[in-house]
Amino acid sequence: MKVAITTSSFAKFDPQPLDLLNHSGLELYLNPTGRKLKENEIEAVVRDADGIIAGTEPLTRTVLSGLTNLKVISRCGVGMDNVDIQAADEGGIEVYRTVGGVSAAVGELTIGLILNLLRKVSRMDRELRTGNWRKQMGNLLEGKKVGIVGFGSIGQKVGALLKGFNTERAYYDVKLQDTRVPYKDLDALIAWADIITLHCSAGAGDKPLIGESEIACMSKGSWLVNAARGGVVDEAALVTALKNGHLAGAAIDVFDEEPYQGGLAHLENVIVTPHIGSYAVEDRIRMELMSVENLLKGLGLKEPG
Repeated sequence: MKVAITTSSFAKFDPQPLDLLNHSGLELYLNPTGRKLKENEIEAVVRDADGIIAGTEPLTRTVLSGLTNLKVISRCGVGMDNVDIQAADEGGIEVYRTVGGVSAAVGELTIGLILNLLRKVSRMDRELRTGNWRKQMGNLLEGKKVGIVGFGSIGQKVGALLKGFNTERAYYDVKLQDTRVPYKDLDALIAWADIITLHCSAGAGDKPLIGESEIACMSKGSWLVNAARGGVVDEAALVTALKNGHLAGAAIDVFDEEPYQGGLAHLENVIVTPHIGSYAVEDRIRMELMSVENLLKGLGLKEPG
């Protein structure tokens, strides 16, 4: 059987995930580009594969309809908005994801970004490197109201970490969760919070979940963190709100177009990072191993003993 690995950095930090696949007697195709594949590039890499270990490339209905041998998609990650689940189901393709595989990595990054924003660490670091010794007053995380949008495994991890900072926490999710953290509907959460942190899938269709009207309803001087998906936030509306002072700052790890070269990268009150949510060695290895286990299960193969 043939397997395509479309995520670009697979097994970079530990050979064990690749070793498991090789020892299972599978023929492997690897992503040769070193980056996220575009829709028109996927078929050339996947060819006639029986299974895919997928990154965030668009596995649309059009793409899937051309992959007639495909039996299993194993997402090396949690988000599924890049996979047309209905088309996969209609084609008899099993779909898996690595639930919980990157909760610690994304959760800790989120807390780091929030602390960085509030204390303006990156801003002062940039200034000091140019010879400008200027102390800027920041804010405490303690006592802040934090709204968590998306309360799956990652959102819940963020909520657990925030508890140690004596914050007020509330969440919004399309599904009510069995949790002691209070639930608010999205509009109420946005209006209530000092900090909004996003851990959800993209909105329906082309409409961002956090658009111009939602940003306008956020408290003046509040902060926004997006470590979820590009497309969740209207980037142009966010730039405007940051420039006019409605928002105090933002930290963005994911973008509509990656690599990102837009206006957010030129604002002093913004932290931008190159989609590194899962880029902690320990969680990356764990997630890759989980994606291999899911793939082998889906193909009806046992892990080599």
